[in-house]
Amino acid sequence: MDLSGVGVWSQELRYGDAAEAADAAAELEELGYAAMWVPDVGGPLFDAVGNLLAATRRAVVATGILNLWMHEPADAAAAFAALTAEHGDRFLMGIGVSHAPLIDSGEPGRYRKPLAAMRAFLDGLDRADPAVPAAERVLAALGPKMLDLAATRARGAHPYLVTPDHTRRAREALGNGPLVLPEQTVILCSTREEAREIGTGWLRSYLDLPNYAGNLLRLGFTSAELASVDDRLFDALIAWGGEDEVKARVDEHRAAGADHVCVQVLTAGDGFPREEWRRLAAALV
Repeated sequence: MDLSGVGVWSQELRYGDAAEAADAAAELEELGYAAMWVPDVGGPLFDAVGNLLAATRRAVVATGILNLWMHEPADAAAAFAALTAEHGDRFLMGIGVSHAPLIDSGEPGRYRKPLAAMRAFLDGLDRADPAVPAAERVLAALGPKMLDLAATRARGAHPYLVTPDHTRRAREALGNGPLVLPEQTVILCSTREEAREIGTGWLRSYLDLPNYAGNLLRLGFTSAELASVDDRLFDALIAWGGEDEVKARVDEHRAAGADHVCVQVLTAGDGFPREEWRRLAAALV
């Protein structure tokens, strides 16, 4: 499983029209993207993964992330085995603990001891027959304890909404060997005003989640910067401008120790950002 190069993180590939997602996946592979990452906030996750695997021949399809509160380990392992048997070793299972406000909204008090919940989920994957190999799973790790678990119980870490400084810290925590596979949000635009119009509300919705807020505070941002979605914070988390600015940010992650960077494109409209993916491929792949 090749986890170098640059990938695409996309909610459209997961929740958009399945036929267009398959067509887009085939094009992304031809453009040279090494992997496609999809989120999980409910619905038939493994059907979406299978749709992308069937549309491609070489690219890795990864969950970024499988929400462990929404799946039983035995069911996830069975789906992994079936997809791998049909499509080869191209499915990377990214696993995460999500966020208390999201999980508790449907069942108050369910979100408890996320680190213990992750350990228990991994134990379940290990006990399954067949198991999900540690080499074919990564963890959505932000803080030190989850990074430690990613180094010992998985192939590495898939941090979301992070900066190159976090990538450096993750590499130092994991050491040589385990993979660091950060997500990087990007906006192709001409002005700060355009970037702000597209990205401010999107970013604010994440800053309300305690796992992301806590991680950013550890990285040196202030509560006031989070509350106001300050320019320094915005620029650190979203690479905006032209292809050169996006490439420079991806190169920063690489210099900080990333093995692979997956870019998430935000646009002013709905639908698949296929033209933006094409533009970025010319600069990144």
